[in-house]
Amino acid sequence: MKHNHMKKTGRSSCLALGVGVSVLASSLFWSTPVMAYDYSFSGESNTILRMRKTADKATIIPAYEYLRLNMTDNRSDGSGVSFYLGAWGRGDLADKDLSTTTNPDGDLQYAYLTYRAPKNNTVTTIGRQFISEGVASERIDGLYVRSDFAYGIGVATFFGNTVITQRLPQPAYQGGTLIYGARISQSDKKYYSVGLSALKGAREGDGRYREEEGVDLWLRPIGSVDLNGRSSYNSITDGWMEHSYALSYSPLSSLRLGVDYSSVNLKDYLANVTTSALSFLNPILNVNNRQNVVGASATYTGIKNLTLGADYKHYNYDHSGSAAYFGGKASYSFPEELVVGCAVHRMDGGVNELRYSEYRAYAAKKIAHTDLTIDATNTNYDKEISGIKNSYAITGAVGYEINRKLKIGADMEFSRNPDFSGEVRGLVKATYTFDTKFAAEGGTKSEK
Repeated sequence: MKHNHMKKTGRSSCLALGVGVSVLASSLFWSTPVMAYDYSFSGESNTILRMRKTADKATIIPAYEYLRLNMTDNRSDGSGVSFYLGAWGRGDLADKDLSTTTNPDGDLQYAYLTYRAPKNNTVTTIGRQFISEGVASERIDGLYVRSDFAYGIGVATFFGNTVITQRLPQPAYQGGTLIYGARISQSDKKYYSVGLSALKGAREGDGRYREEEGVDLWLRPIGSVDLNGRSSYNSITDGWMEHSYALSYSPLSSLRLGVDYSSVNLKDYLANVTTSALSFLNPILNVNNRQNVVGASATYTGIKNLTLGADYKHYNYDHSGSAAYFGGKASYSFPEELVVGCAVHRMDGGVNELRYSEYRAYAAKKIAHTDLTIDATNTNYDKEISGIKNSYAITGAVGYEINRKLKIGADMEFSRNPDFSGEVRGLVKATYTFDTKFAAEGGTKSEK
């Protein structure tokens, strides 16, 4: 009973947040002073019906509804007010999927109101939103403010309550109750950008819950070279969480070369997270492992409609050894008519699960208002894994555009892998979009 009460309380909080932000948005949209405006209202509804059979022969048919709403009012002085809302709900039409019993049957993904000032790229956002500022990559219920200043300096700050992604039973995993942070940057739009960021999370009864700092950069010393990356540090565990950097070079307009490097220390990276699937409580994760990845790639588009590519990645784990993944791919396309492609890769690791050859072929064709797609992959293991030597997945999809606003589609997948000797998944989807626009040279919203 306690668990059910907690789930209801969480849904009530989400509903209250959405209603509250909606009321605030309405008051700002409809009670503005006389000014020329350009107002639009749009949205999208996705109704999805999934079907599959589990290993114990249960029939799983969950139905999902995803709804997105956008309202924007652009003013003649260059300012603007926007409101965004996204939510989803789920219902089971057959057997209950026991693997998702700890997941909610619905969620308010985002609901936030944004005001854009006419100068300095100043933005203020309040509500449930996703923050991406340097070391911070969080979903919060709170306030976000950013602005640009002289000499290329930009400042962003945020604070609020963390939003927990619930995948493990309560109360085994608890997130922080408050998170706040900031990022300051200095940049030249043509050549570089460097940012310093920090965040801190507080939790009742725990004075030091999260303390993270980071640096991010983007450099373009010449037009054909791009370097971007980031490093983040955990002050509580006194260790570097992540280093991730990528360099690209285009000696020709048709040729792009790239190298990348990343190092992740899971013990520092996952010390305190807001996604419970990545928490220490998840037995799948070996948090005492460090992952280092070095990669290189090349893409060539010098032949009309043909794209060729090759890539290589070397993975190294402290406790799992190393592995190399390499191969090539090719695609041929006629814009808006036909796309075909194939790829061949090899995974060469120290354990049987990481020793295999991988093949993929796909095609997509557009016929009038109908889109057809087929995608097939085959993984051939050097040695059998759970009695399976060849693992495959074949997916077919069809979509039909009834009119500009209504589209329907269906997917079907047949697969066989070491976890399932044979599995069939199906999906039916209906997408409806709508939009309304108003414009005026003057007058209040209440007059329209």
